[in-house]
Amino acid sequence: MVLRRNKKNRKNLGRRTWAVGNKKNNRGAGSRGGTGKAGRKHKWTHIVKYQKDRIGKPGFTRWHATKLEVIDLDSVSLKAEHSKEDKPVIELKGYKVLSNGVLVKPVSIKAEAFSKKAIEKIKSAGGEAITL
Repeated sequence: MVLRRNKKNRKNLGRRTWAVGNKKNNRGAGSRGGTGKAGRKHKWTHIVKYQKDRIGKPGFTRWHATKLEVIDLDSVSLKAEHSKEDKPVIELKGYKVLSNGVLVKPVSIKAEAFSKKAIEKIKSAGGEAITL
């Protein structure tokens, strides 16, 4: 037979150290499941149900957030030079195109994001910037 712990009784709830051992054991971030305001994600259901206003605030890190890789117009023009087409189409999934450099020939670029100057330079070279 398995020895089981006693259930927490309501008669002991008002007592100083009930179910936490020494009075110091229930302090600090360790008893809340992690560090800082965010805690760890094993208490996610508690956050979603009772503390919805904490999502997105300082101290909460989104684990699904994706950071875009960056690429400049010099690298894009190198890719365009290697292609044999007159107006090549370059697809850059997961990239943001920055304006550093110059385009040699008109290029149609498909990327997740563009800087404002990059869009201006692409259009002035006769190309087009398409956001995925």
